[in-house]
Amino acid sequence: MSDAEAAIESLFEAYAAGFDDFDAEAILACFQFPVTIWQSGRGNVFNDEEELAENVDALLAVFEREEIVQSRFDIVEAAGDDGAAFAVLDWRQERDDGEAALEFRCRYALVRDETGAAWRIALAVTE
Repeated sequence: MSDAEAAIESLFEAYAAGFDDFDAEAILACFQFPVTIWQSGRGNVFNDEEELAENVDALLAVFEREEIVQSRFDIVEAAGDDGAAFAVLDWRQERDDGEAALEFRCRYALVRDETGAAWRIALAVTE
């Protein structure tokens, strides 16, 4: 695994852990703003953490209602260089008994954060 691939995996481990812990701040820290999220054939641009926080809070409410306790992912593809990367992940969100509540594929465009040290999500497209 290359350093770039390891850093991409680290980003998504933190992202999944944020959902597992119902930690909106940890989830928001995975994004670079403005960020565009495409879901259900519709795109939304979030200019800052405050705008995206409403969406994250609503998503966490769905997780609570659906009793989702674990988010697992498989990286299908990942490629990047110094400034940009792309990743395709298969997600499985599970209830306490291991039953899948949600399964989907998401494609991401990633950019480096302000320090240049870590990847952040700039675009997400959920299939």
